Amino acid sequence: MSTIYADPGQIRIEASRYQLTRDRLLAQFPDLDDETLADTLEGITDLREMLAEVIRSALEDEAMAAGLSTRLADMKARHERFANRAKAKRSLVLDAMTAAEISKLTEPDFTASTRASRPALEVISEERIPNLYWKPQLPKLDRQGLLAALKDGATIDGVELGPRSMQLSVRTK
Repeated sequence: MSTIYADPGQIRIEASRYQLTRDRLLAQFPDLDDETLADTLEGITDLREMLAEVIRSALEDEAMAAGLSTRLADMKARHERFANRAKAKRSLVLDAMTAAEISKLTEPDFTASTRASRPALEVISEERIPNLYWKPQLPKLDRQGLLAALKDGATIDGVELGPRSMQLSVRTK
């Protein structure tokens, strides 16, 4: 909500004006009751209207934030559905291309090809892996270090290179 009262500086000025007017009225009329003082100040200044308008605007902002929070959760779930659907479609294509022994599919808008992936690290028994491959911190296995050592021909108790699997690569032109 856009208003002339949205400026914090303007509200501070009006609050000072309100306070000054209040002090002057009380100095001139020391016996003034609270209700008459409040009614008089309401007629002289716009502070109450300004504050009410800012509060209404804040309530609208809070309602929008709550609505967006719900919308973001819905969009996140939708994002996950799209990502899962794309992954399933790629898996279907990879399986079909592998079964049909099609290694490359060239189309005007993309090229898809299958290739063997790099061997993945399979941890058989973490307890048997030497300390050299554990990163100093709360115990965490140095999977990259293990993989590099195995690729270099090292034999390490507790791990081995797994079999290659097929991957699908898609490039857009």
